[in-house]
Amino acid sequence: MKFKGIKQISQALHSKDISVQELHDIYANRQKQSAKQLNCLINRTPQLAQQQIVAAQALIDSHQGSILTGIPLVHKDLFCTKDINTTCGSRMLENFVAPYDATIVDNLNAVGMVTLAKANMDEFAMGSSNENSYFGAVKNPWDLSRVSGGSSGGSAAVVAAGLAPIATGSDTGGSIRQPAALCGITGIKPSYGRASRYGMVAFASSLDQAGVLARSAEDCAYVLSQMCGYDAKDSTSAQVDKEDFSQNLQQSIKRMKVGIIREWMDGLSAGIKAVTEQAIQKLQDLGAELVEVELPTAHLAVSAYYVIAPAECSSNLSRFDGIRYGHQCQNPKDLNDLYVRSRTEGFGEEVKRRIMVGTWALSTGFYDAYYLKAQKIRRLIAEDFNQAFAQVDIIAAPVSPEVAFKFNAKKDPVSMYQEDIYTVPSSLAGLPCMSIPIGMVDNLPVGLQLIGHNLQESVLLNIAHQYQQDTNWHSQVAEGYHE
Repeated sequence: MKFKGIKQISQALHSKDISVQELHDIYANRQKQSAKQLNCLINRTPQLAQQQIVAAQALIDSHQGSILTGIPLVHKDLFCTKDINTTCGSRMLENFVAPYDATIVDNLNAVGMVTLAKANMDEFAMGSSNENSYFGAVKNPWDLSRVSGGSSGGSAAVVAAGLAPIATGSDTGGSIRQPAALCGITGIKPSYGRASRYGMVAFASSLDQAGVLARSAEDCAYVLSQMCGYDAKDSTSAQVDKEDFSQNLQQSIKRMKVGIIREWMDGLSAGIKAVTEQAIQKLQDLGAELVEVELPTAHLAVSAYYVIAPAECSSNLSRFDGIRYGHQCQNPKDLNDLYVRSRTEGFGEEVKRRIMVGTWALSTGFYDAYYLKAQKIRRLIAEDFNQAFAQVDIIAAPVSPEVAFKFNAKKDPVSMYQEDIYTVPSSLAGLPCMSIPIGMVDNLPVGLQLIGHNLQESVLLNIAHQYQQDTNWHSQVAEGYHE
């Protein structure tokens, strides 16, 4: 049951082959066995789960449940969950108990999904390796000496190791796609505004977007359909109708045009390039037409992103001062000492670095030279994508320049930022994008990034599902985590 898809699990629940309680216990026991080894969870939520189990079973017994009723999941620990700690992987919020549920949590609760735990993550979602968590680094199920990717590394490890069939994540510059690729699972970031940000602790408000990590595109489609929708409580929420992203999964992808960015392909190592080209060839075998496209300003994306995102981080994290929210230092001498020591003690090194960079970029004399220029580059990148999508339906590209690397291998922050080279451009443009597993290099998973035009999640999921119907990389499980 641990590696079955949502459709199969749901059929077993509705046919009474297994109860919601029994299903929960399978995953809860699995977490007891492996969660500590992987360090993928920050806290478990057994009391909440018991309430939800009773409600979900009642829905199933009365034949009112949906395909998601009774399905267990884990939430990334930046989504507020009522009466449960929401830490964002930070000492600053170690003891923060959310007084309400985030909208996406509400949406998934409404159909009877069962919350098992909150997943570990890079502090305030800042990182590409999940080494920046106050609660320690998350280990990759494929090799415990390697990173799981970030910032949704806990969520990715949970799904890859079979500790839950579904996990929520967030993606600012690649934080769903990169861990999905490094852990050998499927992850999707929808278009900016598709999923409400209400109750999701903000890193960079113009970039953050909630999404899903699962084993397959089909499972992502079921959960994303329920997660998304217009929310009046979020001023950035897209005013579009709710959509069933699973509706078009079975459509043929014949005559669909898939864009290839040759420059990105040529920059890959030989092993990753070969696996990526094989996956793209498989799309062609399934009937898609390959078209080379260009993104002339995409090489500036990482530089622009690491001005814009820290600037927004500086603004958003100013509320965590030891008075309004967050960790408060002991025995402050005066108000200034309270502010300085509370923030110094509460934030980790990477968060402090980004706050300082962002504050500097927004300061008098530097705003025009850096922040304003970065926003202009962002607009040019979005235009590049618009021109590319005039020629193609989707773009197929690498996710990461390398497979999961060893812990402490990226001590220079700039080398870590370069891990986002292929994921940041589509984030700046607010586009839907996902990662699907396509093979192995050095016994470690490799992902393929699919990028779609705005609000075209159904197209992405259709192509990903058709690829997964003809391959089995998404069903591979790391040694030691099989049934």
